[in-house]
Amino acid sequence: MDAQPLYDLTPIVRMAALGVVLALGPLAWVWLRHRGATPAVRMRALTLLTLFLTFDLVVFGAFTRLSDSGLGCPDWPGCYGNASPLGAKAEIHAEQSLRPGGPVTHGKAWVEMVHRYLATAVGVLITVMALASWFEARRGRATPSPWWATATLVWVCAQGAFGALTVTLKLYPAIVTLHLLGGIGLLALLAVQGELALPRPMVLDNGTRRLLLAVAALTLLQVALGGWVSTNYAVLACSDFPTCQGAWWPEMDFRHGFTLLRELGETRGGDFLPFAALTAIHYTHRLMAYAVFVALLWLAWRLHRSAQAAPRRAAFALIGVALWQLASGLGNVVLGWPLVAALAHTAGAAVLVALLAVLLVRTAPASLPEHGDSRQPARPARAML
Repeated sequence: MDAQPLYDLTPIVRMAALGVVLALGPLAWVWLRHRGATPAVRMRALTLLTLFLTFDLVVFGAFTRLSDSGLGCPDWPGCYGNASPLGAKAEIHAEQSLRPGGPVTHGKAWVEMVHRYLATAVGVLITVMALASWFEARRGRATPSPWWATATLVWVCAQGAFGALTVTLKLYPAIVTLHLLGGIGLLALLAVQGELALPRPMVLDNGTRRLLLAVAALTLLQVALGGWVSTNYAVLACSDFPTCQGAWWPEMDFRHGFTLLRELGETRGGDFLPFAALTAIHYTHRLMAYAVFVALLWLAWRLHRSAQAAPRRAAFALIGVALWQLASGLGNVVLGWPLVAALAHTAGAAVLVALLAVLLVRTAPASLPEHGDSRQPARPARAML
């Protein structure tokens, strides 16, 4: 079988055209449903729909990785130089015949390509959002700053580049983790942009807002650790709870476990990655999960004490997501990493990051002026935390 080039750009025009076709449905829905609405309302509707599709993309990306379909088509952007696995039947069949349990099968190829199709459609929607934002800004209409949409467009282009590197570098753990973090970051950007379209300010005291910032930072660190666990397939390094391998402090190799520049399953020197390194990766994520869970409950308690309705609703949302993450994380360990639990854990992390991003925007000083005077900050509510 002839070797395939790492970057085959021949089908890229057809891929882009397919992305446009897939994006026409959501665009038509937003236009028909909000024909008489203001530009801000239409933009928010398009942003929230793109946010929903991006959430689907993140979860489906996790499914692609967890089903070992990341190399279902070992070139990029097409599949053996074709825009779909239909045109690569012979190549896929030949590879599958050589390695029946290998990374290239007809089913895995379709999973990988569906992920790319959805990513292309999301990219088209974000491009439309950026163009529409600049168009409305030039007409002086009240929409979020077009620079938000522009930053989102740049972000999704970088995310596409990391997607390509994920394939061409054969699931290099650092690249795969950055690709996961890029998807979560894209969700946060879209959540912020949707909130800015129709702002709903929420007043918090300085202590609670500082706690919100700290929880957001801890959550991002925990998501990065979770991505490192997943990309190194370290979920089952600890198959019991609350101990790990029957010990409260098992044997761990942090030096090899957290060496970033190395191949999958190998040390930087090219040797097999020791099991103690996988244990270190898993147990670090678990220990950080305890800290994040306590911090979320503390933040929820502070929000629930508010006399305002919005912070109280946010408190219940945070508690719900925290419990979801606890249950799905435990399910991964005690049930042997079932696919449903793993996808639920990824979905919960995505929802948590988006929720924290919205809360940060709602409580930001720039979002608190009274409607009648943009120069004066809003007066705090009489009953504060």
